[in-house]
Amino acid sequence: MKNQSKLQSFGELQQARVIALFSLVGMSITFVMMCFAVKNANSILAISLLFASVVYGLAFYLVNNKNKVKLSSYIIIYSLYALMLYLVYSGGVASTGPLWIFIVPPVSLYVHGLRRGLINIAVFVLLICLIMFIPQSFYAHAIYPIEFKLRLLYSFLTISFLSALYEYSRSELYNKALELNKKFHRLAHYDDLTGLHNRRDAQLKLNEQIAVADVSKPFSILLCDIDFFKLVNDKYGHSAGDAVLTELSQVFKTSLRETDYVARWGGEEFLFILAQTDQTEAFDVAERLRCTVFQHPISLDDEDIRVTISIGIKQYNPQLTLDQLINHADKALYEAKRLGRNRSLPTP
Repeated sequence: MKNQSKLQSFGELQQARVIALFSLVGMSITFVMMCFAVKNANSILAISLLFASVVYGLAFYLVNNKNKVKLSSYIIIYSLYALMLYLVYSGGVASTGPLWIFIVPPVSLYVHGLRRGLINIAVFVLLICLIMFIPQSFYAHAIYPIEFKLRLLYSFLTISFLSALYEYSRSELYNKALELNKKFHRLAHYDDLTGLHNRRDAQLKLNEQIAVADVSKPFSILLCDIDFFKLVNDKYGHSAGDAVLTELSQVFKTSLRETDYVARWGGEEFLFILAQTDQTEAFDVAERLRCTVFQHPISLDDEDIRVTISIGIKQYNPQLTLDQLINHADKALYEAKRLGRNRSLPTP
């Protein structure tokens, strides 16, 4: 739906902005850290940070100039994993490198979502455990006190849990917003009883049709009314009347061409918009609808009844306003009912 697509597009735009901002901040921070590493004569760390800064700069360029949001997010998150693992392995400056790993959970969950983000975090935890707890005899790596390693892991897991809780809440709120938007869109554009488009949506559709109308192949409208509908309500009750409206709505939808449009105009009235259809062709469509309805039995209280419809027909021409177009079709409908109902009548 159009409004739902707008909301999803807004969410995608918001994500692109966050990715761009994170890329820019990551590029700036790693560049500053690289300068400190150069000052401290730590050439390996400086090269690693310079490489990370370039990667973040590439990610920023891709999302900001090429609109490659997904590719940029992958570059960011996996380069972040690599940098954090290196800082844990090397110790960074004065063995403070592992303290940077706390930025992993929120970024990972935001980029990958809850399920995949948690899987990646679990793999990341496994890798840093392997780095920190495997004895030095296997390979050389930074040495940390056991108390530091355990508290680092406890804190990281706590931050991961809180980040997952936040991401779950954010995702739930976003999904609920999409559902509400979908519900409001349906209420605004569809009739709750019949499932057809409603009057408001039909007016929008008519305005769109008028804006693109082709003089060589105009469109036509049908204004349809169920004959003696009040008698159905009086005899069988309003719930039976609702059943008749619902049943006929299904008949209309299955009887029309793919390019045609039908809406509940109000009460027992229906409006049809026939694209690229002149008045003669519209009359043929109206007659087919009228005959189909007449031949379609409707079961009410173990009794099959048949209802009829009257139809007013009007072809659009550029001299008519929307109100005039509807009024012409309404007058034709009134005349069809005056002449005895169960008939289709075009305007002169």
